[in-house]
Amino acid sequence: MKILVTGATGFIGNYVVEELLKHKHDVVASSSNKEKASQSTWFNKVTYIPLNLEDLTADQNYYNFFKQPDLVIHLAWEGLPNYKSSFHEEVNLPRHFAFLSNLIKNGLRDLTVIGTCFEYGMQEGCLQENMPALPGNPYGKAKNSLRLQLENLERAHQVSLKWVRLFYMYGKGQNPNSLLSQLDKALEAGEKEFNMSGGEQVRDYLPVEKVAENIVKIALQNKVEGIINNCSGNPITVKDFVEDYLKRINKSIDLNLGHYPYADYEPMKFWGDIQKLKKITSNE
Repeated sequence: MKILVTGATGFIGNYVVEELLKHKHDVVASSSNKEKASQSTWFNKVTYIPLNLEDLTADQNYYNFFKQPDLVIHLAWEGLPNYKSSFHEEVNLPRHFAFLSNLIKNGLRDLTVIGTCFEYGMQEGCLQENMPALPGNPYGKAKNSLRLQLENLERAHQVSLKWVRLFYMYGKGQNPNSLLSQLDKALEAGEKEFNMSGGEQVRDYLPVEKVAENIVKIALQNKVEGIINNCSGNPITVKDFVEDYLKRINKSIDLNLGHYPYADYEPMKFWGDIQKLKKITSNE
């Protein structure tokens, strides 16, 4: 199967490409920076076609441009992790819809797009896909609007659309400002304490390798469509998550809890329901 992966050089994209190659698929990888892509371990195993979405033109057939893929996994999204920037709604939303609608109108019939748990907004507890979307920040609003627009195209063009809502992930290559990256940096520097929030917020974490594996499984099937949570389903406090990580790597550092305030763009306690994901990953 010929599969186009956009955002291939991103944190998740690298793992998704490797997962697809593991299963012997014909991968067309795309990103905006060929030089960065050329440093990836997968570069010589794929067909690489660069595209900067800033350069989209209305008269280009992007389905043909990308060699008429059987399936597209759309991971690309600029401007993260600045979730509050108006850029997501004012620039990203129209740009990404223009690209994806071009693919669909020119022949694409199988599309998997990455969404976010921020589409649920400030709702707490176990978040199920059938709950209303109540996004509270520009990033969540832009993603949710893109989904709604694509659902209209889905009905008009008989497209198989899978919308994968990501929660929290960790692993090699993650943003240097992420929690575990900052913790690793403090440990390497030999610091005596690590500044963090109070740690009582409840989250849902998966290693990025598992996130990528789930994305590929979701994309390659058509029995379960629509919104699909991609998460562990296991709630854990951030403090416990950090302490568990320290135990796994056999390191210790004093946690300076409460140094940073809790984020105001996400609820205190939430995790994802994984019943739909289980149907896919267990081959039911």
